[in-house]
Amino acid sequence: MDLSTNYLGLKLKSPIIPSAGPLSEKISNIREMEDAGAGAVVLYSLFEEQIEHEQIELDYHTSVHAESYAEATSYFPEPFEFKTGPDGYLEHIRKAKEAVNIPIIASLNGKSVGGWTEYAKLIEQAGADALELNIYLLPTDVERSGNFIEQMYIDIVKAVRSTVKIPIAVKMHPFFTSTSYMANQFAKAGANGLVLFNRFYQPDINLEKLEVEPNVLLSTPMAMRLPLRWIAILYGKVQADLAATSGVYHAEDVIKLTMAGAKATQMLAALLKFGIGHIADVLSGVKSWMEEHEYESLSMMRGSMSYMNVDDPSKFERANYMKVLHSYK
Repeated sequence: MDLSTNYLGLKLKSPIIPSAGPLSEKISNIREMEDAGAGAVVLYSLFEEQIEHEQIELDYHTSVHAESYAEATSYFPEPFEFKTGPDGYLEHIRKAKEAVNIPIIASLNGKSVGGWTEYAKLIEQAGADALELNIYLLPTDVERSGNFIEQMYIDIVKAVRSTVKIPIAVKMHPFFTSTSYMANQFAKAGANGLVLFNRFYQPDINLEKLEVEPNVLLSTPMAMRLPLRWIAILYGKVQADLAATSGVYHAEDVIKLTMAGAKATQMLAALLKFGIGHIADVLSGVKSWMEEHEYESLSMMRGSMSYMNVDDPSKFERANYMKVLHSYK
């Protein structure tokens, strides 16, 4: 039974990749992920603000830009809350590479061209096998058009691509006017892979303190439906590997996403809930299903239920919306 896959030009022993998050802060956890069967690991993100903190005072930076962007500024932790600075992140990459044999994918979270390129190169030099770009621009300026914002995304990808030779994946969000167009533009700009989709953590209001508070909610299995749909639509249309994230919990999720066209399935919420050993349970379930249905490899099923291969592709489109609404009992 062949569970291997090729993602970002990297040969992975399985499609499951723990996504960026707190579990990868410990080398022991990364070893456990490898032992459980993970094909690769995406390290926790290095934020652009952490890079800038070495050059200017973070307090000044956040106060100047507090009205321009969201998660990475107004909701970003105070300086004393940083667990690891840029140099520590590079050292963590080196230690992870020494500790395991599976690919290590670094993660950069930022909002501007200048904040990425220098450390993208340093990340490559530290030994990362690939780089995932987590771009977060929240356009609050009513005078800035969608075209202007989208071009900023594309320029960031182009700048990083011109700086490093290692594979690049863009962790997309689902809020572009045309998801298909932007996916294709990222591929043309040099992205080797697209991760669908990024989840932005929305603020809440504390009614007792009358304060705005950040609030982290883990994804639920239902969230898998969104990347499932778009991976199926994009499969075969863009020159980039497709990976799924958000709501990947069970073996059935991995199978469905692979049939939609995914080359990798990223998982975090399930690991936080059930433990790192859950990777082995999911892979065992995938193997059992494949044996029962006589699939010898993931490549045999990949894309078989994509937009381009199903009998009725309209089920991924508006026709499905109308049918479902009228079918509810």
